[in-house]
Amino acid sequence: MSKRNKKANNHRKNEITKGIFTVLEKEPSKSFNYKQIAAKIDITDAQDRNILIKRLTELKEKKRIEEVDRGQYKVLENTKSYHEGTVDITGKGNAYIVVEGMDDDIFIPSNKINKAFHKDKVEVYIYPRSKSKKLEGEIVRVLERYKTTFVGIVDMQKTFAFVRPTDFRMYTDIFVSKDKLGDAKDGEKVLVEITDWPDNVDSPFGRVTEVLGIPGEHDTEIHSILAEYGLPYSFPAEVQRFADGLDTSIKKEEILKRRDVRDVLTFTIDPKDAKDFDDALSFQKLDNGNYEIGIHIADVSHYLEKETILDDEAYERATSVYLVDRVVPMLPEVLSNNACSLRPNEEKYTFSAIFELDDSTMIRNQWFGRTVINSNERFAYEEAQHIIETGNGLIPQDISIRDTFYTVSNEVVEATLIMDRLAKIMRDKRMDQGALSFDKVEVRFNLDENSEPIGVYFKESKDANKLIEEFMLLANRKVAEFIGKQKPKKTFVYRVHDDPDPDKLMALNGIVSKFGHKLDFKDKKSISSSLNQLLQDVKGKKEQNMVDTLTIRSMSKAIYTIDNIGHYGLAFDYYTHFTSPIRRYPDVMVHRLLQHYLDGGSSAKEEEFQKKCKHSSDMEYLASSAERDSIKYMQIKFMQDHKDEEFRGVISGVTEWGIYVEIIDNKCEGMIRIRDIKGDYYIFDEKQYAIVGERTKKKYTLGDEITVMVKSTDLIKRHLDFALIPDEKK
Repeated sequence: MSKRNKKANNHRKNEITKGIFTVLEKEPSKSFNYKQIAAKIDITDAQDRNILIKRLTELKEKKRIEEVDRGQYKVLENTKSYHEGTVDITGKGNAYIVVEGMDDDIFIPSNKINKAFHKDKVEVYIYPRSKSKKLEGEIVRVLERYKTTFVGIVDMQKTFAFVRPTDFRMYTDIFVSKDKLGDAKDGEKVLVEITDWPDNVDSPFGRVTEVLGIPGEHDTEIHSILAEYGLPYSFPAEVQRFADGLDTSIKKEEILKRRDVRDVLTFTIDPKDAKDFDDALSFQKLDNGNYEIGIHIADVSHYLEKETILDDEAYERATSVYLVDRVVPMLPEVLSNNACSLRPNEEKYTFSAIFELDDSTMIRNQWFGRTVINSNERFAYEEAQHIIETGNGLIPQDISIRDTFYTVSNEVVEATLIMDRLAKIMRDKRMDQGALSFDKVEVRFNLDENSEPIGVYFKESKDANKLIEEFMLLANRKVAEFIGKQKPKKTFVYRVHDDPDPDKLMALNGIVSKFGHKLDFKDKKSISSSLNQLLQDVKGKKEQNMVDTLTIRSMSKAIYTIDNIGHYGLAFDYYTHFTSPIRRYPDVMVHRLLQHYLDGGSSAKEEEFQKKCKHSSDMEYLASSAERDSIKYMQIKFMQDHKDEEFRGVISGVTEWGIYVEIIDNKCEGMIRIRDIKGDYYIFDEKQYAIVGERTKKKYTLGDEITVMVKSTDLIKRHLDFALIPDEKK
């Protein structure tokens, strides 16, 4: 038999095998004989019928189907060949399908992707598995598009255009007819929506929905990042008009409905450049020696009424987005920076959690409800930190947000010092109970008036930050407990964090053991204790950021849900988000539910709130992805001006196509492509987290310190490529 005939026969055999499983899996409770199967897959000739009968016998012998009666076949549940999963497109154009509950991902070669895009929900057929080979298959159909709009660059032809997507995972251009181009010009960056993809054409059809600007220009690139994730950068005119028309004045009749704490010492501590102050602390000593500490949160739900276009917009956004050079707020400025911002010496409506604490932070009393406050002071973290470190109320000019030195009252100094002491006790208790302490280095940029990066600095969490953090955690935990422990059970919004995946922890242990660290898997407490020890041990070391990042990746993702399973990272049985309703919609939901239950309301609808929780979690993920991309963009912009310099870096990732390197001094991460490393042919060794020279056996391993220079930068595709400077040359 010729090779061509043999190949055709094998193809027909595979087609018939696929047909058998299509019939049997469509109705898994039924059994079929060969005639019924042949009729369903349109087999009429004798040769194909013989192949069908032979394949049925072979599949039965291989225990992939079962013969329930003589000549009657049925699918075995555990050998199902059709699955639903999510597409993960690789840089090489192939894909993997992630199927829930399946240990191995399914490899899909690029010619079997069948018009699916990254993150689409698809039906996939798995080929019969041959020995020692990975799962492989083909996408049968797209069930649900993850998204239909893409950012790309217009490539104008005479009577039409192609839009070339900038996302490397998007493997096809999009055809746009002249009448669907709008105002877009050749070379411009646009947002294009796919409208159709006929069976017989190579490229999908689309229409330009927005012109983003000239590629490489700062605003174009920032707007592109938002557009890629479907995030807005301005409010619709009708929403803005509605917000501007709100009555934000403080009313006497409303004050009478609230607990009045305007005479209690109250202040805010925030970043020095903050404009929305959504939380304040109040402090007073009680006659019995205890302390009454109030956590006062902007009462956004007072202004944000249900079933208004403003509430709909806030829900759709679900979160503020923090990019390197701007904030895209969840709420218009009239609320976020004015009515709901707890500015000093202004009466404000708040929702409060007020606690009576003794010297050991035991809670002797608690109260939740609506209040009115008048903040006495506004501090930056640096100013509060100065008070904590010196015990002194004199704020020097170099850290003052008032542009001159000034003196804080003794009352405020005492309150700050006592709350700092109490916060440290609460933090120690959390750590003893198994909470994890992530103090990951956060990169920030000094920008000039044109948003050009002129320097890099690292955001550090000090005692003042931790003071605020502990009291916000206290409010979040106690609000969740207050509702969560009620009988009968009430629908509520929880912030949950599942236990880490054991396999991911084992993989993490394999990596950190290379640096002399070890995780203890004896029990839950031992795991969290050894994780904390690991995070402590790497502090200040070259591998810190890499280990911190890998440890975070080994954790489950925190999400919003009505099903409370506790919060692993914080070691809390009950936890919610109550403290930031200006920038997070779940906090607005929590305020509404809390007030509803304080008023004696019955349990809210589970289905409605679970849907809202899922949407909020999804939007949080998109916002954090956009934030990461904006940092990456700014890192590339910063490194463009340092092309002739050598940098020491740490290998932060190893893949089959190259090694990722993070520069020690500024945390900028770029890639050295494997083909660019001279002197040998390097092969990826997954087990060693290394690439190894075939001839010299030289290894470049995760965590190694090496010297690099900038090879190329691409702001449009957000690529930063490094060139390796061999140490022997140095």
